[in-house]
Amino acid sequence: MVETSPSSVRHLAAAPAVTPPRRRPALLVGVPLVAASAAVVALAATWDTGGPRAWRTLLVAIVVQGVPFLVLGTVVSAAIAAFVPAAVFTRVLPRNPALAVPVAGMAGAVLPGCECASVPVAGSLMKRGVAPAAALAFLLSAPAVNPVVLAATAIAFPGRPGMVLARLVASLVTAVVMGWLWVAFGRPEWLRLPKAPDHHGITGRNPLDEFRRSLQHDFLHAGGFLVVGAAAAAAFNVLVPPSILETFDDSPWLGIPVLAGLAVVLAVCSEADAFVAASLTGFSPTARLAFMVVGPMVDLKLIALQSGAFGRGFAARFSSATFAVALVASIVIGGVLL
Repeated sequence: MVETSPSSVRHLAAAPAVTPPRRRPALLVGVPLVAASAAVVALAATWDTGGPRAWRTLLVAIVVQGVPFLVLGTVVSAAIAAFVPAAVFTRVLPRNPALAVPVAGMAGAVLPGCECASVPVAGSLMKRGVAPAAALAFLLSAPAVNPVVLAATAIAFPGRPGMVLARLVASLVTAVVMGWLWVAFGRPEWLRLPKAPDHHGITGRNPLDEFRRSLQHDFLHAGGFLVVGAAAAAAFNVLVPPSILETFDDSPWLGIPVLAGLAVVLAVCSEADAFVAASLTGFSPTARLAFMVVGPMVDLKLIALQSGAFGRGFAARFSSATFAVALVASIVIGGVLL
């Protein structure tokens, strides 16, 4: 018989409670990534000739454009995690994921922001028990159908309410269809679900402290990926001459996938993409609609953010499927309304 001392018993009893903080891996990845991204931006600022200068200008412009909305998204995400009880979402959203998807898609109109804000908010919704299909529908619809984006579209296309309506309908249809596709075919192993907050469900937890921890976690995790996507978009702008795009002006059908692909690589914020689309006068209205529908749902910085939040495998599958659905929705809705 093996005898144990009281001190060893206390040690063994306490051992299971000693677990590493869940946020540590994200910090170990996020801090170096943000530091490296800041170094890239700082290094780019020292280049002042030709292509490097243009790349630097575009990189800084995209990052400066996206950071405020990323901050907005992380603040909203942290506030949801810290202050909103999980029971709220179970009361608002139907329990059936197929019915929750269109409700979540229409709820995207409530949050003014671009795609940089939608990723952390969708992750926070999943943490609170919202079905992934509904959270993903919200992720796609929020940057595309909110009032700020629709107002900007109306200003960019004066006297053409059909363009505003077409953007609203095509974007909402894409978000809902993608949510339903996830309900039908999505597999749990494809999506790396965000971990629940460390202090959730513990009596006496400090909501302000949880808000601070969640904000720190989400911003450090997403900030570096924003710069990675912005750098790729800036490189495309510098390396691909405009003359290549001009060759598709006179081909309406080729112009649609070309502008859809251009939306992916330009990574223009959803609040500003309507003005870019309006300037592309050589392309058909449906092609410009595709640019505005695809851009807020699939672009390089959004793919990078999704890779960091939900895993690279998910981002590859989800972005590819979203691009195809958005392209088809743009062609059908554009053919009817434009």
